[in-house]
Amino acid sequence: MAKPVALISGGARGIGLATARRLATDHRIALLDLDADALEQAAALCGGETITAVCDITDQTQVDAAIAQVVAQAGGIDVVFSNAGIGAGGSLRLLDPDVLAGIVNVNLIGNWRLIHATLPHVIERRGYIIANASASALMPAIGFGAYASSKAALEHLMNVLRGEVAHLGVEVGVSYFWFVGTDMVEGAEREMGRLGGLRSEMPGPLRGIVSVEKVGQLLATGIRARARRVVAPRWITPIFFLRGMIGGLVDRGTAGIAAELDDATAERIAEQGSFSAAFRPTQAGHKAAADSVGQRLRD
Repeated sequence: MAKPVALISGGARGIGLATARRLATDHRIALLDLDADALEQAAALCGGETITAVCDITDQTQVDAAIAQVVAQAGGIDVVFSNAGIGAGGSLRLLDPDVLAGIVNVNLIGNWRLIHATLPHVIERRGYIIANASASALMPAIGFGAYASSKAALEHLMNVLRGEVAHLGVEVGVSYFWFVGTDMVEGAEREMGRLGGLRSEMPGPLRGIVSVEKVGQLLATGIRARARRVVAPRWITPIFFLRGMIGGLVDRGTAGIAAELDDATAERIAEQGSFSAAFRPTQAGHKAAADSVGQRLRD
């Protein structure tokens, strides 16, 4: 019997690759990413039948071509893990408004381009779609306003989609993680100066990091079960029931960070400008976000 086909965007590293490696035992894997070299290395870790496609999810032509390639090689799609995304930070009032536009183009609209293009194939197989939102979608995430708002919108989009496709036999899930030990977190801390180091200033459990291996295992388990939610760390779960109250608690807990956030953002802006300050020019996804709004990142 043929293995079900699992398509994973942002699949060349981090959460996408960790999930793919664990699903590869009982799924045929299709990996999409911007990084061709990393895709080749990732495919070697996921089995000889792994399909790869270089794809910028902000470009509909590339998305359509990638999906057509996967379907041509695998015959269809059973599972979609829409995982590609970028993180950026800084004080909202000091950053260029195009920072938000660029992040939304990747984390919300780009993910929807991919999901929308795969839906006919997933519907045909009565399959499953899961989008990687964030625990920051559930509560005010000071310093990550543009990122968190894009993820909150993605969560809501998936919740609406769930109701719209249930009668077609398709199930929809959302994953919610706090800081995960990937390049998105660790790279930002290396490359973004004081702005990248604010995680360590957060109170209590908010500063903790979950291993990417644990997240990959949780996602693989959730995908096999067609879970409505996949969550880590555990303290995120009560927030689903408390989110009406949690905003005030977070406001009080992070009040001391706001002034430092402003200073760190201003310092970064002085070096990089009010758009580039939020991004990492070494990251292809960040460049794609900048290109989508006609901006250019400084080196």
